[in-house]
Amino acid sequence: MSSFRALFFFFLINVSLLLTLSSAADPFVSYEFEVSYITASPLGVPQQVIAINNKFPGPIINVTTNNNVAVNVRNKLDESLLIHWSGIQQRRSSWQDGVLGTNCPIPAKWNWTYQFQVKDQIGSFFYFPSLHLQRAAGGFGGFIINNRAIIPIPFDTPHGDIVVFIGDWYTRNHTDLRKALDDGKDLGMPDGVLINGKGPYRYNNTLVPDGIDYETIEVHPGKTYRLRVHNVGVSTSLNFRIQSHNLLLAETEGSYTVQQNYTSLDIHVGQSYSFLLSTDQNASTDYYIVASARFVNESRWQRVTGVAILRYTNSKGKARGPLPPAPDDQFDKTYSMNQARSIRWNVSASGARPNPQGSFRYGSINVTDIYVLKNKPLEKINGKRRATLSGNSFVNPSTPIRLADQYKLKGVYKLDFPTKPLTGSPRTETSVINGTYRGFMEIILQNNDTKMHTYHMSGYAFFVVGMDFGDWSENSRGTYNKWDGIARTTAQVYPGAWTAILVSLDNVGVWNLRTENLDSWYLGQETYVRVVNPEVNNKTELPIPDNALFCGALSKLQKPQKVSSDAPSISRNKLKLFFTWLIVFAWIHIFQ
Repeated sequence: MSSFRALFFFFLINVSLLLTLSSAADPFVSYEFEVSYITASPLGVPQQVIAINNKFPGPIINVTTNNNVAVNVRNKLDESLLIHWSGIQQRRSSWQDGVLGTNCPIPAKWNWTYQFQVKDQIGSFFYFPSLHLQRAAGGFGGFIINNRAIIPIPFDTPHGDIVVFIGDWYTRNHTDLRKALDDGKDLGMPDGVLINGKGPYRYNNTLVPDGIDYETIEVHPGKTYRLRVHNVGVSTSLNFRIQSHNLLLAETEGSYTVQQNYTSLDIHVGQSYSFLLSTDQNASTDYYIVASARFVNESRWQRVTGVAILRYTNSKGKARGPLPPAPDDQFDKTYSMNQARSIRWNVSASGARPNPQGSFRYGSINVTDIYVLKNKPLEKINGKRRATLSGNSFVNPSTPIRLADQYKLKGVYKLDFPTKPLTGSPRTETSVINGTYRGFMEIILQNNDTKMHTYHMSGYAFFVVGMDFGDWSENSRGTYNKWDGIARTTAQVYPGAWTAILVSLDNVGVWNLRTENLDSWYLGQETYVRVVNPEVNNKTELPIPDNALFCGALSKLQKPQKVSSDAPSISRNKLKLFFTWLIVFAWIHIFQ
C-alpha cells in the first residue's frame, strides 16, 4: 500500500472514530423541521394553519436526559420565525432559547439549526413559534425527555405514551388577530377548543355542526397509559377530564409529583401535566375526553368546548349521554386554587439524577433578590393599548440583549426593572431584571387583572411556594410551603390573587419572564432576567454559536444565505453512515 493510500485510510479511520466517540457519552438526536402554511378546517372553516413537516400539530421530539439535540428549521413562512422550547432549560446556552431577547429571527425562506443539550432534565414539554402571535395558528409540538435507563421512574412503565394538545382556537388567521390587537381591540371569545388539532366530536347536534374531524385515542383494556397533556392555546384556562376515568397525576413540567387522583384538572395556558390513565372501565361504549373553558359564562361559551373520544379496542358502541360536568364554580375560584395547592413535589423520587428530588432543600436557602411583579388590565401608553408588568410595557430591541452583551453594545436595554411596581404613569422600555449569579430570587406575581394569567420563566424550574387571594404582603411568607412546593416552569396566578415563586439563579444567560397569555405577551407583558458570571468562562456559559444570526445594530455581520434552499442539513448519524461506507469503499480499492 502506498504512503498516500495509508495516510488517506488513516484519515478516514480517525474521522469515523471522532464522530463515534463524540456521540458515545451523550448521543446526538437530529430532527428536520420544515415550517410552512397549510390549509386546514379544524372547526369546519378553511383557514391558514402553521404546520411542521406538513403536520398539525408538529412532530414529537423524543429524547433522553443529557442527549444533544439538533433541530434544523427551514422557515417557509412569509415572515420571520423563532422556535421556543418551552421548559427546556438550555443550561449554559440561552443562545438556543428561541425568543427575541436572545436570538435574531430566522428570516423568511432561511434555515437555521438549533443545537442544545437537555442537561439533567426529564419530563413533558412542548415547543412553539414565539413571534408574531404565530402560536395562535399552530406550529406547536411535543417534547419528551425520558429518564436514563439507570434512573428508576416512580411508577411502573406504562403500556403506552399519549401526547394530548388542548387549546382555544380562532378561525381568523393569526395575522388578523395581530391586527386586531394593533388596532386596540380585544380578540373576543374563541371559536372553539381543539384537541390534537381537531374540532369537537358531535356530542350535541345543535352545538356541533356536522362534518368536523375529531380526535380518537385508541387504548387496550386493562392497561396503564401515560397521558402528557399541554395547553397550547391563546389565553383560555381549560378543565380536562375523561368520562368515567380518574386521572392519576404523576409529573408536571419536569418534576415528579406526589401521585393523587383527580376526576378533572384545570390546565392553564402554557402548562403541561402527565397523568397515568388506567383503562379499567367496561367497553360497552366509547368515552368522552373533554377540555372546556373555565371561569366564563358557560351558557355563552358552550360552543367553546373540545371533545375527543377514548376508544377501547373492544368497544361495543359510541359514547353517549351528556358530557361529564366541569366544576361548578364559575364565580368562585377557591376550588381551583385549592386544587393547584394540592400539587406537590415528590421529594423521595429521583428526577434526572439518582439523588431524590427533595435533596435540594430550597426552603433553607437565603433569598438574595426580591421582585414584586404586578399585572394590571390593559392601559393606554402614548395612545396605544399596552400590557404592563409593574408599570413597564416591554419593547423588544432590534438587537437581542444577549447579542448586545457579547459585542458590548451600549443603549440596547436598561438594567432598571423595578423591584416593586412603579407609581405614576406606565412606560414603554426595554427594561431588564439584573439577576445575581448564584443568587436565590423570590418573585411575587400579583394579578390585579380581571382574568387568569400564567407566567413562564425560561432557563429554570422555579418552586411554587404559595398562592392566595388579595394583595401579597410580607406576612404572606408565613403561608409558604418550604418543603415540597412543586418545581415547574409555568405557574398560574388567579385574578385578584398572588403566586410566589423561588428560583435559584445558577444558569448564566438572558432568560425570558413573561405571561403565557398570547394577547398580553404580544402587547408587552414580559421582561428578561440577566444572569452574568463575573468570571467569564466556558464552564458556566457556552460560546456564541458558530451559526449565530445577526440583526439590528449587528446586521452587517450577517452573511447572506441562499434563499429558498431545500437542502437539508447533514445530521451526525448521516455523516457517520457516509464515512462508514467511504471506509468500506476505500478498503476494497486499497487492498484489492
